[in-house]
Amino acid sequence: MWNTLRACAVSGHRNLNYENVADKTEQAFLSLIEEGYDTFLVGMAVGFDFLCFKILEKLREYNDIKIIACIPCPGQPLKYSEPQKREYERMLSVADDKIVLSENYTPYCMLKRNAFMVDNSDCLLCFMRKDKGGTYYTYNYAKRKNRRIIEI
Repeated sequence: MWNTLRACAVSGHRNLNYENVADKTEQAFLSLIEEGYDTFLVGMAVGFDFLCFKILEKLREYNDIKIIACIPCPGQPLKYSEPQKREYERMLSVADDKIVLSENYTPYCMLKRNAFMVDNSDCLLCFMRKDKGGTYYTYNYAKRKNRRIIEI
């Protein structure tokens, strides 16, 4: 396992049609790495999670950090497009570790994955523009758990 005090979870929306999300996210990761964070838990969803994984993968070339793929269930990519499925498999192949939270899809497996990520980290980096959905749940869960929250 990893040191949860140096771990950061990520959560965000699928839609990234907002201002400079990639640049702001990379800067946030660089600041966290400079502070000593070395483990990043990524939920492997299309959108913000994919973006975070790719940024962390690039930063890993120059920093001693780990990317943990937190998978809600084996069928997570079933509704992804073919290019998204290929990218998902590629990312899994280079993740430092993979954790599958449920054996099968359930209506709550995504929430279980999100809670696991918050419970096993000290910080949540989130991209939230709506007050509903999985990221909103994760943000509020992290607040209840007194986690540090960084909003992009």
